[in-house]
Amino acid sequence: MNPKNKGLIQIVEVEMPEGPIRIKRWDTAKGESPKDKKVEPISSELIWRIANAFSPNHPINFDRVLGGSYNTRSVLEALLAHTPQFQFCYPGRIETTGGNPTVKRGHKHLMWTPDELHKKGVVKETKTEIVISEVPTLEAFYDALVVPSDAKSTDLDINIQRRHAQIQVALYFIGRQLSFRTWIAQNDKGILYQNKKLGEFEGIIVSLKDEKLMSAYDDAIRAALLIDCIWFKNGKLMPAVMEVEHSTGVTSGLSRMKNFKDKFPPFPTRYVIVAPDEDRDKVIKEANKPQFHDLNTRFFSYSAVEELYALCQKRKLKGVTEEFLDCYMEPVLMN
Repeated sequence: MNPKNKGLIQIVEVEMPEGPIRIKRWDTAKGESPKDKKVEPISSELIWRIANAFSPNHPINFDRVLGGSYNTRSVLEALLAHTPQFQFCYPGRIETTGGNPTVKRGHKHLMWTPDELHKKGVVKETKTEIVISEVPTLEAFYDALVVPSDAKSTDLDINIQRRHAQIQVALYFIGRQLSFRTWIAQNDKGILYQNKKLGEFEGIIVSLKDEKLMSAYDDAIRAALLIDCIWFKNGKLMPAVMEVEHSTGVTSGLSRMKNFKDKFPPFPTRYVIVAPDEDRDKVIKEANKPQFHDLNTRFFSYSAVEELYALCQKRKLKGVTEEFLDCYMEPVLMN
């Protein structure tokens, strides 16, 4: 992408369908050749983080998306720029000095342009009137969190358990901001957050028998005890039933929700798998199996959870309806 750059890239191997991509790179100006270079991976995680950042005709800056991490990020950017569906551009940036905003030439961005293709193997710059604010994007913050030793996922690495718990914490605070009461799985209520057990937080349901919707259905209550998160509203509504799946099989969460649904009278709600962004294809595949069709499952990606959580932290949302959730939870049932 830079005419002064004499570096070359060789794709050694592509592991389908999600990577990694293995490459070699060398600089002819320094007399280097590919035989002297080791194979480097463009990791699946890097690919997914970039893939999730793209939407049609919206420029992204690789360094900003990746926080400067991954030493092969420039290689992936160059490879994408040489494919027909991507163009690079320099959107303006809004710079405010002394309260006066001005638009200045921005940094290089890559843009996915699926309806405007160019010749393969060349790079193309596109002009754009888009301007980008330099205000930092929202970030989700978690305080100190301790997973209890009797947590249900004792066979999982502690970092996986902690990530699972962080997402449960985020779901609780989102629900709290939207005036929901929240059920947290019985054996996760001992999670310590801000030096207090999660089960002791305001708005956490101690017993499902206390919920008007549930009190008459003992079988449904038993089926719900280990469901990661259920939101209730006004004693009349159940906005979402959610299973958090982090590095575990999606099927277990779907089965738990299905068991609950079969033991509860027909009732409008959202059955949701909350999982890392890179597990989207897995969620779609499992949720479309015949035994789970009636769940009409939705996918709530970790990035969407944390975007909404960060928004709740910063803006203290009020007055939005539960349908607002549909902007973040993707229906995955195929027709």
